[in-house]
Amino acid sequence: MAEIIQRDGTWTFDGDSLRLVPGRDKGVSLLRKTLGELTVPLEALAGVSFEQGKKSGRLRLRLRDGADPLLQATGGKLTESSDPYQLAVEPGRYGVAEYLVDEVRNALFLDEVPAGPADRYLLPGPAVPLSVSAGDGTASFDGEHVRLEWNWKTEEAKAASGNRSLPLEHIAAVEWHPAEGLENGHLRFTVKNAPTKAPPKYDPNSVELWGFKKDPLMALVAAAVQARLPHPSAPVADLPPTAVPQQIPAAAFQPAVAPVAPAPEDDHDALLRRLRELGELHKSGVLTDEEFTAAKQAVLKRM
Repeated sequence: MAEIIQRDGTWTFDGDSLRLVPGRDKGVSLLRKTLGELTVPLEALAGVSFEQGKKSGRLRLRLRDGADPLLQATGGKLTESSDPYQLAVEPGRYGVAEYLVDEVRNALFLDEVPAGPADRYLLPGPAVPLSVSAGDGTASFDGEHVRLEWNWKTEEAKAASGNRSLPLEHIAAVEWHPAEGLENGHLRFTVKNAPTKAPPKYDPNSVELWGFKKDPLMALVAAAVQARLPHPSAPVADLPPTAVPQQIPAAAFQPAVAPVAPAPEDDHDALLRRLRELGELHKSGVLTDEEFTAAKQAVLKRM
């Protein structure tokens, strides 16, 4: 067995799997602390490396493509501090880190673990139920339904359409993207047979993210959903019936909660401006016909 204990966390290798436990140091990211302990089977690994530095070193695991739903959903966009497959190593423990690397590499060689893509998820993804509040809403997942609830910061037309409840079998894909520079991030759910060009600010199936502390936690919701979607490499013949695209009834896209009560007369001019704005978004192609109709009806009900 090989083990390295650091303030950043503890990695233990028993020959069959790596146990990764995040540290309790204040520098450990919120995502890693929330995700908690991970057990990575040897068959999920494509490689391991150790990089020395003057002030600290870094252990890095490289997982096989398609082995982990978290990496699949985030598309390589996790920062180094949020990446659970990296460990900061203090200079006095460089020898232990190199020993762990040798042990893992020898096991990969002896077990003849392929480095190519995996055809199924080899890690289970975050546990459910799971709920995260960040950006302009709250995303919850219980293993069967995704629920999106909006807060006071949500764009008015998006909030007017009401909270959303998306059955897992109606979700074609999930994507998490962090805020970068002046560009906002998002957690987006793509619904079968309902593509959209709307930016996350207006998309009722997206949570817009602005780069605050809890934003990375939305990646856990994305990973939990990804783990229960068909694997990208799974042949269509092997998919369950619910995973094959099919026509979805319009009722599936209705808001989970009725629109808010009618606005006071003082807001009448604001609602007229909102209608004009929606018309411009529809004309420019940002909103689809269906999205425009639903948002327009929600505004009209408030007049």
